[in-house]
Amino acid sequence: MMCNSCGTNKKANPETQNSQDTVIRAKAVRIERISEMEISRDVDYPANLIANEEVYLAPSIPGRIIKINVVVGDRVSAGQLLIQMDPTQLNTVELQLLSLEKDMERFDTLIKYGSIPQQQYDQFKTQIDITRKNYELLKTNTNLVSPFSGIVTGKYFENGELFSGAPNTAVGKAAIVIIQQTNPIKAVISMSEKYYPAVKNGMNIDMTTEIYPNETFAGKINLIHPTINSATKTFNVEIQIPNHKEQLRPGMYARVKMELGRNSALVIPANAVLQQLGTNIRYIFLYKDGIAERINVLHGKRFDDQIEVVSDKIKAGDYLIVTGHGNLENGAKVEAVEGGKN
Repeated sequence: MMCNSCGTNKKANPETQNSQDTVIRAKAVRIERISEMEISRDVDYPANLIANEEVYLAPSIPGRIIKINVVVGDRVSAGQLLIQMDPTQLNTVELQLLSLEKDMERFDTLIKYGSIPQQQYDQFKTQIDITRKNYELLKTNTNLVSPFSGIVTGKYFENGELFSGAPNTAVGKAAIVIIQQTNPIKAVISMSEKYYPAVKNGMNIDMTTEIYPNETFAGKINLIHPTINSATKTFNVEIQIPNHKEQLRPGMYARVKMELGRNSALVIPANAVLQQLGTNIRYIFLYKDGIAERINVLHGKRFDDQIEVVSDKIKAGDYLIVTGHGNLENGAKVEAVEGGKN
């Protein structure tokens, strides 16, 4: 009798237990519909400021420096005479050219009356052309002028010293002085290859610096490098920024922000996105007919307590589990509460 009673109890208990298990497994969660919103595609990159133009000014041939007319910090204009080299060679070739030009007048008369052969005339004309070009080259290398308006940022020789042409600067170039143009100034950034189709010349950018935290400097993209770095999968972009007050200087650190367009995106509460322990994998849970479905997502732009998510497995109108999802597993039974499913 006792045994029969025991047997009866054992038969009834599984049904009771199953009912209890169902209640335990159906965890209470709160859900919200996923919606789309239009967002701007902004990117933000660190930037290095460099001179818009820079020249390591030096003659192409060795020689003695007669006079350097500038010092570091001087502002110079395009075409201004900065350096005078030893003019001995220039003076010699100038005298040769003057002599040849006088002879050329005589040759012009002789060829006119057929007193000399055409070949001789042509040879002399070639000689005078070569001498003239040599004179212009020596003139350029004797009187060195600034190719643009800027500021002297380096000076490596003194009057009377011999310039040998050997590299003497930190970048391995030979120079007597360095001229930089800082208005406008240039910012260089390295962007991910995925943005290459979206970046265009002439696009507007905003730039900020730590030195002037309350100011924003406007600029435009003026050069997109045509190759992708195979190691970093990035490409360089050069941006020109007006610098009328000359607050910005080469070598400064800055951040550049640009808008690459506007489009619709799925935006959800940031606290609904979980991260798998020990990885960079992020995921969410969708509510589908009383079941929690785990979906891996990529996160994009953040808007305060909202964040953009990307996945081809979610769409606007899906139900997102926003609370009670902390210890959920994929396929777990859930019950929508606190507003629930509409």
